[in-house]
Amino acid sequence: MNQTRTFLIFALLAVAYMLFMAWEKDYAPQPPAAVAASSTTATPAIADSSVPGATASASATTPAAVPGSVNEASAQLISVTNDVLRLTIDTRGGSVVRSELLTFREEPRTRRNPDPAPVRLLNDEREHFFVSQSGLVSNQGEAPDHRAVFQAAQTSYALSQGQDELKVDLTWQDAAGLKVTKTYTLKRGSFVVAVDQKIENGGAAAWQGNAYLQLQRVAPVQERTWWQNISDPSSRSFFGAAWFSPEDKFESLAFSDFKKPRERVITGGWSAMLQHYFFVAWIPQAQDRNTFSTSVINPDTAQPIYLVRAVGPSLNVAPGQSLTTTSRMYIGPKLQGTLDQVAPGLDLITNYGWLTVVAEPLHWLLSKLHALTGNWGVAIILLVLGLKAALWKLTAAQFRSGAKMRKLQPRVNALKERYGDDKMKMQQAMMELYKKEKVNPMSGCLPVLVTMPVFFGLYRVLMETVELRHSPFFGWIHDLSAPDPFFVLPVLYVLVMLATQWLSPSAAGMDPAQQKMMKVMPVLFGVMFFFFPAGLVLYWVVNGATSLAQQWYITRSVDRAEEKAKAA
Repeated sequence: MNQTRTFLIFALLAVAYMLFMAWEKDYAPQPPAAVAASSTTATPAIADSSVPGATASASATTPAAVPGSVNEASAQLISVTNDVLRLTIDTRGGSVVRSELLTFREEPRTRRNPDPAPVRLLNDEREHFFVSQSGLVSNQGEAPDHRAVFQAAQTSYALSQGQDELKVDLTWQDAAGLKVTKTYTLKRGSFVVAVDQKIENGGAAAWQGNAYLQLQRVAPVQERTWWQNISDPSSRSFFGAAWFSPEDKFESLAFSDFKKPRERVITGGWSAMLQHYFFVAWIPQAQDRNTFSTSVINPDTAQPIYLVRAVGPSLNVAPGQSLTTTSRMYIGPKLQGTLDQVAPGLDLITNYGWLTVVAEPLHWLLSKLHALTGNWGVAIILLVLGLKAALWKLTAAQFRSGAKMRKLQPRVNALKERYGDDKMKMQQAMMELYKKEKVNPMSGCLPVLVTMPVFFGLYRVLMETVELRHSPFFGWIHDLSAPDPFFVLPVLYVLVMLATQWLSPSAAGMDPAQQKMMKVMPVLFGVMFFFFPAGLVLYWVVNGATSLAQQWYITRSVDRAEEKAKAA
């Protein structure tokens, strides 16, 4: 197989992969339409089904009663900040209703926009509603669920200089003597938030109930242009719920599949809501047996609320005694290599699909190269150079064979004239000629079989790896995970392909229609690369340029060797 046919193989594989991605998008869950609202900051009404039932086995679904006096009390918002997170906690339920990731920005930094707004993950705005809640329920008396009003000592808390840990206490107490203190603990440099609920029974009767953890959100509203749907990596990413158990490992649930409620009894697991690059997860204590479930609140409305919940085991607190439940919440990016230290299986949040076997080693190698260079674009270039060095002998044989085939082109044309339309005899004669001249027309296949998985694996890495998000390379490229804004790299790749075609031998036996297709293929590839991440196009430009340089060098070497042979 000559170099020209190599382009055709690449085209077929690329088109097949694009068709597969389109199929995934067609069958992926479609977000519901946005709800017209007069105020973008109004919180959606919370239905009674947002409160779990209390039971000794932690699996019943009887709604818990909520005292009217608790619901009617006033609430306030408090701000809690460490060096990477800014949380807004509503004292109604002690729920986290907003979260800003201070080290991640909504837009890349540019001269025109040097300080973009931080990424807001949890959000109490109607169109982007996504909150994290926790609480207690009991069938025997009052218990502060996520609608009860807590009290806080102040409205703003921040990690001070030299301080490594910040604790925020919220308290609730009823007339019977039951006191609950909900404590949020944030540590420096960590996206993990510890949440403790201390139950102090100052009443005359034993208290029984359950603790629960849950996430509620609406599906993201995606009103985009055709260009945004193609160029935005999030349009091809998974949005939905996920949970992990030691027995069944990682499971995910798209929003479109929430119609059928699911339930799992899990010890040592976690539940989460996922989106592109970021996620929120509740992680109960590993030894506790929790009931994980999913449901939809207001399913018949234009903007239903999707809920994932973990209800813990039965709690019993005797009069005069206290008990503390402990859990953790992760609010942040899908940082590979660190999530498995937070909880078992949490590293599976970044899902590369069937390309995992290629994408994970690529991410590891790129991370090592980035640690050396400090720039992801340079790391991609070094990755290409390393791959080309490893495949040097293989590709050299391909180009040497191609150079010889180019020399044989006049003899191949003579065979075409001799055998005319008898293609079978012509192919047999060509094979005899190649065998005699020791030319292997299949030498171009193996390099493609090696480089194509790298190409598609890197595509998934660039789509899903948050470390590459908004990573600048040089000059006009401010984000390697987004398309080149001025299409410079795609144009460079077209020029590289044209030069490569000029050096490559024409495909013998190719009909005029195929020859025309090969001539327009560089333009088709350039247009396709308009929509690819700049980092991926950078990879292919450097790969093509180094291949072109190697091909030119080997072609010159073959020409010189023939000239010396003739001179001798």
